[in-house]
Amino acid sequence: MSKYTVLFFLIMFMIGTDTFIISPLLPTLQEQFGVSTGVAGWMLGAYTLSSAVFALIAGPLSDGWNRRTVLLCGLLGFSLSTALCGFADSFWTMCLFRFLAGISAAFTAPQVWASIPAVVAPAKITKTMGIAFSGLAASQALGVPIGSWLAASNWSVPFWTIGIASLLLVVFAYFLLPDMKPNANKGEQASILSRYVPLITSSKARSGFLAYLLLHLAVGTSFAFLGKWMADRFVLPVGQIGTVMIFLGFGNLFGSMISSYFSRKLGNAHTIATGMVLLVALYAVVPQLTSVTGVRIVYLIIFTTLGIVFPIVMGALTSLNASIRGTISSLANSTMNGANTLGAWVAGLLYVQFGGYSSIGIFSAVCMALSLGTFMLGGVFGRKEVRSGTESTSAT
Repeated sequence: MSKYTVLFFLIMFMIGTDTFIISPLLPTLQEQFGVSTGVAGWMLGAYTLSSAVFALIAGPLSDGWNRRTVLLCGLLGFSLSTALCGFADSFWTMCLFRFLAGISAAFTAPQVWASIPAVVAPAKITKTMGIAFSGLAASQALGVPIGSWLAASNWSVPFWTIGIASLLLVVFAYFLLPDMKPNANKGEQASILSRYVPLITSSKARSGFLAYLLLHLAVGTSFAFLGKWMADRFVLPVGQIGTVMIFLGFGNLFGSMISSYFSRKLGNAHTIATGMVLLVALYAVVPQLTSVTGVRIVYLIIFTTLGIVFPIVMGALTSLNASIRGTISSLANSTMNGANTLGAWVAGLLYVQFGGYSSIGIFSAVCMALSLGTFMLGGVFGRKEVRSGTESTSAT
């Protein structure tokens, strides 16, 4: 494993840990700041909202800058704002620091995907991207549960730990990464909006991103109040919630490792259809389970399936137009975080007003079914590639 691979894996691991750390801590933070269940979800939503909005700007804008500088500044801001979360003395200061962390993540994560082709040999690009993606899965398997265990002593400790570790990565990246300045001959001065035109004008791209939004809305809504539900339903303390969460992350990590196998054996379309039909059923069933062991097993299957599905979906989206993959990655990141923001709000509303976690399960199942239908009807897994507002044949 190369030094670049290790760096990119660790960066995505830290971003993933910080993204999901609020969920298992939600009952503790709700009590700490004295806010209602419906409002508490915005401690998650503040991060995902800012990341969603600023990713739309960060990706296309950074195409004309030195990627090394953008990554270093974004990672530095991420480390400082995350550490400050540990010093929050009210609900609103926590939301502010989470908002700033989300902005920093929006400038950092797209640079990982854009930097890999610039510093890694062509033969190793796919493998390196896969390992970097597994950093997100590993953050759920290891980072989030470890953060939950650390929070058992004090809720601030996980934020301080992520902040310090990310600061060390800034130093590592400073000495390791070369300059990655834009090529002046490739039109980097094009406006931000013009980079989105090929996607906006393509029905295939519109279908792909709508389906991607629905997919993450299903996942985000279910995950946002999972910790709260487990605390209420099974009377679990935050440390034990972290123990349950570890199965989610390991499932996601394992799924991402075997995704290419299923893609080769079944084909992308059949793999997506089979996996998402299974997810529809499982999301509807899981709220009815009466034991922690049952929940653990079902969520292990859910996140293993998601680990298989997500790399295939991302591959289909980034193949829409090879010339604007940075913009596509940023839009995908924005779509994901926008869905998670909406999911946190919807989860709070459903949990309080419409029957607790059962209504969340039904909502997630419906969103997953709509996502599958949109993917298939939109031809996202067909053989056409979006180019400058048109569609031309491409072997994908």
